[in-house]
Amino acid sequence: MLTLTINGNAHDVDVAGDMPLLWVLRDVVGLTGTKFGCGISACGACTVHLDGQPIRSCITPVAAGVGKQITTIEAIGDTPAGKRVQQAWLDLEVVQCGYCQSGQIMSAADLLSQKPKPTRAEIVAHMSTNICRCGTYQRIVRAVERAARES
Repeated sequence: MLTLTINGNAHDVDVAGDMPLLWVLRDVVGLTGTKFGCGISACGACTVHLDGQPIRSCITPVAAGVGKQITTIEAIGDTPAGKRVQQAWLDLEVVQCGYCQSGQIMSAADLLSQKPKPTRAEIVAHMSTNICRCGTYQRIVRAVERAARES
């Protein structure tokens, strides 16, 4: 039995320590906002925060989360940066299919929590590890810029 702190709540999970965190979040805990995209840490759809740092939950063993704070898309709006990012996403209608957006938002919130006023180049560089199948990259960059202006 492992105890995880996810979005501020303790969850006891009876899983193997090497099970990917993504599947624990989705299938055991029932938090389905974090998406499976590629399974090899290449697309960013599964991004969550572990002690405030973005990680790819598809390749992170659940045991790595024991004793740490795990934040998912379901709670990122409770953080100042996450709230601004989510509002900018809505204001600019960033989402097309929406599949990658939870990972995009998690990465954007990470950037703004580290650097509240990033340049466009810094935004592009930071967000480049998240893939959007629909190609909404320009809207994503504009939304991060808007969220940065709101801080």
